[in-house]
Amino acid sequence: MGFALATYTQRMNYCNQCGGSVSKTVPEGDNRERFVCSHCQHIHYQNPRIIAGCLPFYEDQVLLCRRAIEPRRGMWTLPGGFLENGESISDGAVRETLEEANARVTIDSIYTIFSLPHISQVYVFYRAQLLDLDFSAGEESLETKLFREENIPWSELSFAAIEQTLTAYFSDRKAGHFRLREGTIDPRVTRT
Repeated sequence: MGFALATYTQRMNYCNQCGGSVSKTVPEGDNRERFVCSHCQHIHYQNPRIIAGCLPFYEDQVLLCRRAIEPRRGMWTLPGGFLENGESISDGAVRETLEEANARVTIDSIYTIFSLPHISQVYVFYRAQLLDLDFSAGEESLETKLFREENIPWSELSFAAIEQTLTAYFSDRKAGHFRLREGTIDPRVTRT
C-alpha cells in the first residue's frame, strides 16, 4: 500500500486483446478519456484498486504489523492488501490478516472506507475479533504486536488510512458505539 503525491495515472502502450497500439481518447458515448486500441477499437477501462484489511482487536488492544516490504518498510500498519479477483472484500480482509499476521479473526462489521483518488485506491477495513493469541509475523511483516491505545506508535504508522482508522476505533471504543466511517484522503490537502 502506498502513494505518490502526484495524481495517479496508469499508462498503457498496447492492447491486451490484439497487441495493437493504444491511445487515450474519449470513446463515443463516454465522457472520460480511456485507452482505446487503434486496431480493434477495444476500450480499456481502468478502475480503482481495493485494499481490504482488518482492525484485529483483543479486549482493549489492537494487532499491528511492522511492514517488511516497501513502501514504508519498518512502519506499523493494520493487516491488509490488494483484493484478489474472485474474492469478496471480507474474504480478502481475512486472508490478508492471516497472510500478514498469521492471525485468525472473525469479522464483527465493516468499519472504515477511505477513497484515495490521487492513487486510484479504496481502503476498506473491518473490525475483527482475534480468535486466539497465536499470531506471528507473516512473510510481509517484520513483527506483529498487540497495542493498547497509549502504546500505539503513532509517529511510525505507515499510512493516513491506518492512523484515521485507529483514531476512530479508540474514540468509538470510549463512546461504547462503533459506527461506519467513510472519507477521502488527499495528501495534497493540508490537514488542520
